[in-house]
Amino acid sequence: MDRVQADAYLRRIGAERPAWPTVEGLRDLQLRHLRTVPFENLSIHLGEEIVLEEKRLLDKVVAARRGGFCYELNGAFGALLAELGFEVTLLAARVYGEGERLGIPYDHLALRVRTVDGGEWLVDVGFGANSHLPLAFGERSEQVDPAGTFRVVEAAADAAGVRGDASGVGDLDVVRDGRAQYRLEMRPRVLGDFVSGVWWHTTSPVSHFTRSLVCSRVTEDGGRITLSGRKFTVTGADGVKEGSDLATDEEVLETYRERFGIVLDRVPMVEAFSPGEEREESS
Repeated sequence: MDRVQADAYLRRIGAERPAWPTVEGLRDLQLRHLRTVPFENLSIHLGEEIVLEEKRLLDKVVAARRGGFCYELNGAFGALLAELGFEVTLLAARVYGEGERLGIPYDHLALRVRTVDGGEWLVDVGFGANSHLPLAFGERSEQVDPAGTFRVVEAAADAAGVRGDASGVGDLDVVRDGRAQYRLEMRPRVLGDFVSGVWWHTTSPVSHFTRSLVCSRVTEDGGRITLSGRKFTVTGADGVKEGSDLATDEEVLETYRERFGIVLDRVPMVEAFSPGEEREESS
């Protein structure tokens, strides 16, 4: 990413270029990104190819003013942060599902970011309902965030007694309000490592992304708006939800346009969509 591309990205999220890559600047960038760029899986149901290449990600997120899911959002945001002078490492994670079972390898992409004023931070703008602000990577006590109370803790050993990967570096669990969200591997990755995860999530009949539609972003007051199929939900900062069903395609397209800034020429559809299959808090 060059300076011109980065400046266009900053305009997309309504941010100024930080003078230095500090934690204060990182917090501002993450929050603006969450409020502006939706977490969405619409490409899967519009027949659009998802390619993990920097230019293609920027074309989608910046030029086309779309959103994406974890690989796209954190992939693009990580490139922006690197151009702005932050030290960025891509990490792979496996998302906890039903029965606290871990998902596939490369299930999720998150960012480890170092700032010039000290400390390392877990940054994630691609996990649906997640922390609004960076989490201190080395902090093991509770971290209070507008989205809840988080902890980054050492993962428990598995049945074989293995706590981390073959490198001997232990994995970490990211916990929100007492519930484990995903397990982070500490080995640095590159964007191309996540191609298999994209393939699985966009083609597997058991992937929640192929079985449901979601478009969601954080609101200015710290709440969230979500469009799942034809159901539009407003969640206040206090957690209170109000939902409404959209009756026509015109209403759906208008909601994408007016509430998420996404202009579509047709409504994405899922053949066997079931609201019970939604899982917003995932990669």
